[in-house]
Amino acid sequence: MRHARQHAQQHAQNRTHERRRSLAHEAARLMAEGGIRDYHQAKLKAAQRLGIFDDASLPRNREIEDALREYQRLFQRENVVELRVRREAALRALEFFADFDPRLVGPVLEGTADARTAVALHLHSDDPEAVHRHLEHSGIPAESRNRRIRLDRERSDDFPVWVFSAEDLPIDLTVLPRDVLRQAPLSGIDEKPMRRASLAQLRQLLADEEIAGYEHEHR
Repeated sequence: MRHARQHAQQHAQNRTHERRRSLAHEAARLMAEGGIRDYHQAKLKAAQRLGIFDDASLPRNREIEDALREYQRLFQRENVVELRVRREAALRALEFFADFDPRLVGPVLEGTADARTAVALHLHSDDPEAVHRHLEHSGIPAESRNRRIRLDRERSDDFPVWVFSAEDLPIDLTVLPRDVLRQAPLSGIDEKPMRRASLAQLRQLLADEEIAGYEHEHR
């Protein structure tokens, strides 16, 4: 009797795992092909399409992100080029905004960028207007927005955002106080501290990619 119960539990767990995996891959496909940018929206749409509605089968956002990266690698090889172009543009942007302790964040860093993805940077200044003055002084017309950022589990706030185009790519700048450099804001994907890359770290990432690509070609 006990053995039969354990077997039933294992079967249920395996089925839930398979459903989560199916939902993650369908959500990833919807994001890659349908242009959906929001993980929650993609998750719900995938659940509706597959007819899976129990909460235990809903994948975490990171599972969808991993599935998206895999989907792009297998079916959207052109994204390899799009990603490289954006990472190289991010390198130049990090150099240009060096006075603001810039960090690359988002899909360009995570490796899930496509042709629609903006290069997203966090800039740090205790004078929110300093970035605008820098843009104006450089003759760069930029559009002003606001974005709500979760600094930690207790604090959320709206911060200025500047959006402009450079090298035919959208650039998205969020201006944060300098003390945010000590600890990254929380990611909207998994509510853990956001992954960020400095200029030196991005240079290293690009160099590592180049070496890996060379080794793959010469196997």
